[in-house]
Amino acid sequence: MAEQARPTGGGAPRGSTAPEHVLVVFPGYHRPWATWIAQRLDLHGVRATPHRWDPPREVPLEDSLGDLLLARGQVLLVLNDWFFELGPRPAGEWNDVLRGFVAAHADRFAAVNLTNRPLLPATAVLEPVGLWGVGEDEAEARLLGRLGIEPRRSAGRRIPPGALVRYPDTPPEVWGEVPRRNPRFTGRDDLLTELQERLMDAERGNAACTLLGMSGIGKTQIAAEYAHRFSPDYDTVWWVSSDDRNVQRDRFGELAVELGLPVGNEPGERIRAVREALRRGDPQSRWLVVFDGWDDIRDVGVMLPHGPGHVLITSRNRLWAEHTDLLEVGGFARAESTGYLMRRAPHITAAEADEVAHEFGDVPLPLVQAAAWLGESGMEAPEYLRMVREGRLSTVDDPTGGEGVPNASLTSWSILINRLRRAQPQAVEILSFCASFAPGRIPLGLVRAYPQAELPEDLHWMANDLPAWTRALDTLVNYSVLTRETRGPVSTDTGPHQESVHMHRLVHDIVSRLTDGAHRAAHRKAVRTLLAEADPGNPMDSRNWPRYAELLPHLEPSGALESRSPRIQNAVLNCLRYCYRSGEFKAGTRLAERIRLSWSGFMDPVAQPMLTLTSQEGNILRAAGRFREAHVLDSAALERLRAQTPRNEHAELIAHSAAASNLRYLGQYTEAEELQRRLLDESRRILGENEFMTLLARHNLGVSLRLLGRYQEAYDLDAENLARRETVLRARHANTLNSGSALAHDLRLLGRYRDALVRQEASVRLHVQVLGAQHPQTLSARAQLALCRRREGGAQQDIGAQMASLLEQIEQVHGREHHTTLTFINNYANYLREHGDLDHARELTAEAEAGFRAILGPAHPVATGMVANTGLVLQAAGDRSGALALLESALGGFTATLGPDHPWVLGCALNAAAARNFNGRVGDAVELSRETLRRARRVLGDEHPLTLSCRIALAADLRGVREVEEAGKVEEDGLLALTRTLGAQHPHTLSARQRNRPYWDFEAYLG
Repeated sequence: MAEQARPTGGGAPRGSTAPEHVLVVFPGYHRPWATWIAQRLDLHGVRATPHRWDPPREVPLEDSLGDLLLARGQVLLVLNDWFFELGPRPAGEWNDVLRGFVAAHADRFAAVNLTNRPLLPATAVLEPVGLWGVGEDEAEARLLGRLGIEPRRSAGRRIPPGALVRYPDTPPEVWGEVPRRNPRFTGRDDLLTELQERLMDAERGNAACTLLGMSGIGKTQIAAEYAHRFSPDYDTVWWVSSDDRNVQRDRFGELAVELGLPVGNEPGERIRAVREALRRGDPQSRWLVVFDGWDDIRDVGVMLPHGPGHVLITSRNRLWAEHTDLLEVGGFARAESTGYLMRRAPHITAAEADEVAHEFGDVPLPLVQAAAWLGESGMEAPEYLRMVREGRLSTVDDPTGGEGVPNASLTSWSILINRLRRAQPQAVEILSFCASFAPGRIPLGLVRAYPQAELPEDLHWMANDLPAWTRALDTLVNYSVLTRETRGPVSTDTGPHQESVHMHRLVHDIVSRLTDGAHRAAHRKAVRTLLAEADPGNPMDSRNWPRYAELLPHLEPSGALESRSPRIQNAVLNCLRYCYRSGEFKAGTRLAERIRLSWSGFMDPVAQPMLTLTSQEGNILRAAGRFREAHVLDSAALERLRAQTPRNEHAELIAHSAAASNLRYLGQYTEAEELQRRLLDESRRILGENEFMTLLARHNLGVSLRLLGRYQEAYDLDAENLARRETVLRARHANTLNSGSALAHDLRLLGRYRDALVRQEASVRLHVQVLGAQHPQTLSARAQLALCRRREGGAQQDIGAQMASLLEQIEQVHGREHHTTLTFINNYANYLREHGDLDHARELTAEAEAGFRAILGPAHPVATGMVANTGLVLQAAGDRSGALALLESALGGFTATLGPDHPWVLGCALNAAAARNFNGRVGDAVELSRETLRRARRVLGDEHPLTLSCRIALAADLRGVREVEEAGKVEEDGLLALTRTLGAQHPHTLSARQRNRPYWDFEAYLG
């Protein structure tokens, strides 16, 4: 699509027609700014609509921004550095959308900036006008100037002076002893956002919320941060310390003086006057009163204010749920955990305390037990952690735990469980049932979510008796045996069927030993039945991945892997599919091995579940880089299918697809393409054009064509497949996203660098939204984006840092020796060599070459390509004879395996010709350059960048043999074509004009 000219900066130019309407888009915490802006625009005759905006995380950011454009007129974004954490979303996603979608609609967007801290770099497209630290009149002038509005206040609706909203940078008129803001306050952003939303959205007159949690968990710090962070929303902020009843009454009554109420000194009179003033909202309606540490609620009817403002309470008393909204503050922050551990056990280091805190997931109960053990016994932390991980700790008596927490010893837990048996036997039944799950998060609400599941007699009450269920769980939570968790966001729909509990591994081990095991077999059967009921049935949909992640740990403890129930077997396979789709390759490999070990004892190898297991295991092995193992596994399965009568055509399609993939990864590209083409034809015949297997076969044929260097064919096929997948699977399906990246890859290999970059930027945005920034497929997409940016030639100085950071992330996910990591190591080394960091480039190239040889063998085309890159490193280092030997060797190897016309062969020939020239074999260089250019024109076309590089190289060789006239003509044609295709300022064009010899570096690609 051709670009259209638009005004610079996105807003209406000064002096042009003012917008008739402005949609003022703001996050909830900037409501005062949005109100002030809207009112100022209204005063100048421009209708404005404040729009509170918090785009859902699951909705693409581009779609959410697109929805804003449904409103007429201008969209004004109220920005600060917090704005870009809405969702939350990574800064890279915002930058990509700003550079892409917003830049494309810059005439509709404008912005104001409320901070002096740096915004995201791509925010420049909005040209935000700064309102931070300026007076009200200057802010108004800047706002109008940004929107191209001529000051004409008389044209707007007149607003009485008393109705003018307070300029947000003006401090609240009343600010009452709020604790000093903690400059080191970190985290709790989600909780603060939820708290603000609850107060803002509450029914007028009843906006009160209690932060509930144990002592020392940070409730006071959170309340203080809220008061500071959202102070522009209020004209009065009053802090009331409420640990002591008398202090509370005096402090609350003092607000009467600050509000100028005509009352005396009697506390009761002051309190009544303050409550009445707050109820009326007179003299101020925008108020926040914080009651810190209000545990004794006897005076709630006398002290709790109502009215248009907000009340925030911190407390340990759950009975506040009867009077206010309740927001629970979760477990310890890591800093709180390590601080507590080091106070109780001074001999451990900070690093050891951090490791212990990580081991126990910052859950209070096991941390208290760990601190008691370490502090009383004096045991070193590494020894303690080793005992915990080996499961030995619960077999010995722990030192006495403090602070009223039950001991971790078997004796103490036995006393507790016996007490529960007498007082609350149903709580013990829940504990016994939990022992048939894995430790950690237990989706106990499945019992109530699927009452139709077959449950043993002793568990029926769990599905049918909600009061008993609630009492039993409350008892266990109160005794700190379990902690309650809720699946998904808190909402009015949340109920017992969504409830989860957390049982630490040590507690799980002890409970398993001490509860009655007579019903354990029946309980395990019930658990695996519930897991099957809870299977969403579609592991391809990333929205279901949280549920599969929840089910996966419980398969083996429940006996699901040994089950002969088809429904349970299908749920197990869906969990395996989830491992593949979500990138959990290590977990998937382990699970597949355990399933095969179990099923082989009672299932035919060609039974459908076993065939599905083989297919999924092969997928995971390939994704993990274990190509030879996948080849052996899939070949054996294919042989078994071929021997079967009657034929299972669908199973054979799947097996042949796996075989073709294995051939590609093993470097047998021609054979893979032939098999893949037959497979596509068979899929069309058996299944139809748009079935999943057919779409997969078409995609994989594109991969084969790309590996064979037939880029235009691959592009045409991938474009068709992307359109089909967008229709059949929808745009956010993982396979559709993969097709988008494939198309960008084709464009880049075709030399259409700008088109490839634009498409891949959009593809990466979707990948991050759907799969997450660290998903293996997303990392591959981001790696492809880095190559697009490098080839397109823009922002060269930033690409190196981006590639270094991305390499670290890829290594964290895959490990250093994985083929995906090696691929990016090679590509980063190419960049470093090109930009002069020769030592680092040599080190990385050697590492990648050795790694690929180990995985693929020395004869694999990718291993040959690494030899070519090593030759370039030697050449750059001045070892011209060594470089010539390696480049000629790589050229011979490529030609033997790929044929003379493959683009990899042409690129390697370009390098070999240069090496011949540099070694004085100029005549041989001219001969090779002429032949390479001829082939490149025929294979890639006259204006492909590699063809143009061949022209420039031939001109250099012709000058070497004094064919000056021909050299000049070839060079001139090449420069004109480079300028026409890549642009005058592209690095390739500039380098050619400086008569730098062009080169080709090998990008490792396995498909």
